[in-house]
Amino acid sequence: QVQLVESGGGLVQAGGSLRLSCVVSGRAFSSYAMAWFRQAPGQEREFVAAISRSGGLTYYADSVEGRFTVSRDNAKNTGYLGMNSLKPEDTAVYYCAADRADRGRYWRTSQGDWGQGTQVTVSS
Repeated sequence: QVQLVESGGGLVQAGGSLRLSCVVSGRAFSSYAMAWFRQAPGQEREFVAAISRSGGLTYYADSVEGRFTVSRDNAKNTGYLGMNSLKPEDTAVYYCAADRADRGRYWRTSQGDWGQGTQVTVSS
């Protein structure tokens, strides 16, 4: 089991950018794949992006493909989600998750260890 702490959320205007960070502690970070999910008010938590243990493979939801970039720095035990061209519909609490299994875009919310989330609000 690992512990995850997200940061970097905030309020941004439409068209702006943010970079979220997820610091992972407790186990060898490089042994874990990572994913980002988000949950808007009244909606289910949805997959955003994932990255393999080595960082060589990345996966994205169609809604963020081309705008968001998932990455990781195994030396710093940190994962990142770069978000560009933000839209009001990107407003949500963003969560990172870690799991030993490399699930790609088939990650389920019942799988892995999760952080507490960070709020991202995009104003129009």
